[in-house]
Amino acid sequence: MARKEEIMSRYNLTLLTDLYELTMMQGYYENSSNETVVFDVFYRNNPSGGAYAITAGLEQVIDYIKNLSFDQEDIDYLKSTGFFHDAFLNYLSSFRFSGDIYAIPEGTVVFPKEPLLKVVAPIIEAQLIETAILNIINHQSLIATKASRVVYAAGGGVMEFGLRRAQGPDAGTYGARAAVIAGCVGTSNVLAGKMFDIPIKGTHAHSWIMSFKTELEAFRNYARLYPDNCLLLVDTYDTLKSGVPHAIQVFDEMKAAGITPKLYGIRLDSGDLAYLSKKARKMLDAAGYTDAVISASSDLDEYLIESLKSQGAQITSWGVGTNLITSKDCPAFGGVYKLAAVEGPDGSFIPKIKVSENIEKVTNPGNKTIFRLYDKVTGKIRGDLISLVGESYDSGNSLIIFDPIATWKRTYLEADSYTVRELLVPVFKNGECVYTTPSVMEIQAYCMKELETLWDESRRLANPQTVYVDLSKPLWELKNQLLDNIHNFKDN
Repeated sequence: MARKEEIMSRYNLTLLTDLYELTMMQGYYENSSNETVVFDVFYRNNPSGGAYAITAGLEQVIDYIKNLSFDQEDIDYLKSTGFFHDAFLNYLSSFRFSGDIYAIPEGTVVFPKEPLLKVVAPIIEAQLIETAILNIINHQSLIATKASRVVYAAGGGVMEFGLRRAQGPDAGTYGARAAVIAGCVGTSNVLAGKMFDIPIKGTHAHSWIMSFKTELEAFRNYARLYPDNCLLLVDTYDTLKSGVPHAIQVFDEMKAAGITPKLYGIRLDSGDLAYLSKKARKMLDAAGYTDAVISASSDLDEYLIESLKSQGAQITSWGVGTNLITSKDCPAFGGVYKLAAVEGPDGSFIPKIKVSENIEKVTNPGNKTIFRLYDKVTGKIRGDLISLVGESYDSGNSLIIFDPIATWKRTYLEADSYTVRELLVPVFKNGECVYTTPSVMEIQAYCMKELETLWDESRRLANPQTVYVDLSKPLWELKNQLLDNIHNFKDN
């Protein structure tokens, strides 16, 4: 079996970047300005109106950084554009990433404004990797977040079936990976199963039924081929008058032959899923098949699933495709990559801030980290604290956290009532990977525990309770001092 590393190595993603990254690199090179800088990757708003996101894609970022180099074809192409000088191209021919990267582990619950990933590297290197990192993190975090909402609405048992509607092979394959991280029990995408060692799921299409003279003959042949995974699609002709009765007939024949399937049942792919599932359940139960699965598909999303369950739908597994793999209601994650600090002559970092009339676009300056505060009794998140590197917090001391904009909104944490966890972990040090990537199924198990740290009020689909993301007092004071300095400069 080919491993994901072998598959990734087939792709040279070094030129997966915006042109201006390379033109800026050339500018830094020719100006001999290559000071070490800090860049933050963060997002501004939760997808789909939710209260959280799930970060994903770190493994692919690691693969990208490890394989980052310009081969001769890349150099020749760049030369042909006319944008680049020979000396700069010669520099690129031996380019390697030499900096540090810190990241929040995949599968972690995250919130707006906090760095999901931090790059500390010479600016010429940090500039190049912006586009690819955002491409990877934005996409997988978006799909993982959407999948988490769908799985929550369903209560589990969600299969990712979206490959044919995804925006291309990579979106379908890496989207499947992200969906499984967030709790999907498997995917229909066989390549994703091979690359990431995740469960593959599937039944048959209407074409299988239609290719036989009768529906019953189609069901019998499928049961003969796959007796341990016998899910029969019952809506090709008439769900209740032919599909379900024929499925029951086949189950009866299997029982008579002494065949006990590991998994069996029916799949609904059209019609009123609430009504049909309730009728089908009664028919299956009356025939003695109380453990038969009723699986459903048909343009499902978290809202339709929630509605079906409120109507008493008797559905035990869910195949979700288009609306999950494309995150149809919110097709972009909105992650950004912003300069936060530049190393000064003495080796300390000089904080930098991006100012905007839009308050959401004012960045948090400096070399930062994130502390998560948990309720000691419940294990639930009390809030996150974005802090400057070097700050520390002792849960044995009381702590006041406050909203960085509405500063009168404060939360008092009594001593010994909370625990503290630093979220950012080292991934690369001096260009060498120091992080061991878990398997996708290990990340899924971790993600399930992460989701349990959210309060129920923050998981509901509509109007969820926001989780506090505050700035430490030193960071808040630094930010406001920089803003004051900018205003004073303008006034003068």
